[in-house]
Amino acid sequence: MRASQFFISTTKEAPSEAELVSHKLMLRAGLIKRLGSGLYTWMPLGLRVLRRVEAVVREEMNRAGAIELLMPAVQPAELWEETGRWALFGPQMLKIKDRHKRDFCFGPTHEEVITDIARREIKSYRQLPLNFYQIQMKFRDEIRPRFGVMRAREFLMKDAYSFHPNKQSLATTYQIMYDAYTRIFTRLGLTFRAVAADTGAIGGSGSHEFHVLADSGEDLLAYCPNSDYAANVELAEAVAPAAPRAAPAQEMQSIATPGVKTIDEVAAFLKFNVNQTVKTLIVEGTDGPVALLVRGDHVLNDIKAEKIAGVKIPFALANEASVRAATGCAPGSVGPVGLKIPVIADRAVAAMSDFVCGANVDGQHLIGVNFGRDLPEPVVVDLRNVLAGDPSPDGKGTLKLCRGIEVGHVFQLGSKYSLAMDATYLDEAGKSQPMEMGCYGVGVSRIVASAIEQHHDDKGIIWPIAMAPFLLVIVAIGYGKSEMVKTAADNLHAELKAAGHDVLLDDRDERPGVMFADAELIGIPHRITVGERGLKDGIIEYQTRLTEAGQAVEPKKIGLKEAMEFLTGILNH
Repeated sequence: MRASQFFISTTKEAPSEAELVSHKLMLRAGLIKRLGSGLYTWMPLGLRVLRRVEAVVREEMNRAGAIELLMPAVQPAELWEETGRWALFGPQMLKIKDRHKRDFCFGPTHEEVITDIARREIKSYRQLPLNFYQIQMKFRDEIRPRFGVMRAREFLMKDAYSFHPNKQSLATTYQIMYDAYTRIFTRLGLTFRAVAADTGAIGGSGSHEFHVLADSGEDLLAYCPNSDYAANVELAEAVAPAAPRAAPAQEMQSIATPGVKTIDEVAAFLKFNVNQTVKTLIVEGTDGPVALLVRGDHVLNDIKAEKIAGVKIPFALANEASVRAATGCAPGSVGPVGLKIPVIADRAVAAMSDFVCGANVDGQHLIGVNFGRDLPEPVVVDLRNVLAGDPSPDGKGTLKLCRGIEVGHVFQLGSKYSLAMDATYLDEAGKSQPMEMGCYGVGVSRIVASAIEQHHDDKGIIWPIAMAPFLLVIVAIGYGKSEMVKTAADNLHAELKAAGHDVLLDDRDERPGVMFADAELIGIPHRITVGERGLKDGIIEYQTRLTEAGQAVEPKKIGLKEAMEFLTGILNH
């Protein structure tokens, strides 16, 4: 490919609204152009990267035995109403009407559509298992699109759906897909971690997220350096304290705390460590308010709380009027002693003695509070977010926290959709059974941005080999002015192309500094510089964009006659 016949549109500065490194560099390198909020055109250079990612995903899906199809992007409301998700999916779903005033949506996901196909086409256990996948644009009406393609409204996704006669078959395919995802992200040169995750709006009995590790990631992950344990903080188990609860050593007393409301204010006012305090949070329940207790220095995990029987879904704190009606005081003075509503305590709280809490009287707090003496023993569950240094649930060390960008998610859906939509098959006895389902997604366009977050420097992008738009760029200095440069560059370009290598010949009438800066910004892994001065000595210069041990590699002089052998060895590596 000749740069003069391609389209390269680089800029020195990114728009001020670009926050993440990936967003800035994708705009500066001309990979994408903004059309509207959360909407981007993939320019020729960016599309080459996107297609390379797509190719790896497709190869590994085919290798895993999945079968490609392509489903409509626009879906009728009737399918979503069968599963109840037309009303439940939320404002992320872009709903539209056709000329006949019938309701449709621009598909945010395709569980309903693929289940409809399955119930029409699959009749017998002999046809199972089956795994279908597609690579298609999705649309989710994000309330605040940001970070470029990292959180865009329209995005390219690979989604796969498997159908099974039983849970054992589902588990087998789930592992196959888990392994396929591991190969995909490894081949793409990403540092990633698979973590146990919440199933969220998709539903199901179990799932794993695949995260590219990056400081800019929106998700907080917990992992054990000494084992394979890893989980999204939403799901990571906070292990109960190993030490038994200490015996009471104080009498319960009520202390005036005028104007003191927050936990930190209470601890400072009473001169207690914040880890000796208990927060009482009144939340909405299915049959009235529910009190949830967490230690003062811990954070309530909404996802865990939402799974407690009696807590209303979606999770919500009670308003002040409800809190007063249930406790007799404002939220800042609420405590568990004497409450007439259900009380549920986190494991860490259940192990506390002589703790501080609200007195259910405005401007009053209690000290020296103990379970079993001053209030009944509570229902105990895991309610909080884990912290760095907490014991790992597998008992193999302590947890560390890091940030990650979710690029893949695998679900064991079970029979949630097949039951709702009557997707059944006849088993060996001729009896109708609901199919078990799995769901497997990869954010193809998000992978591009995630790779940049991991692979960049102050000059621009450093693409992993498998994702690079071109493997090598030939920078021809003075191409239009020197016949010697033109002949050498053309010959090298032709030979490399004939050998099957994807090479860009920069034959533009630009200054050398501009050509070098563009090559570095775009992130092409290998660069050859052809100049008249070097050619007089039969020399060209090789420079790699890749690093060794995090350090840039010095350029290397190579003979023009040895160039093909040298470059073939590098490009085939």
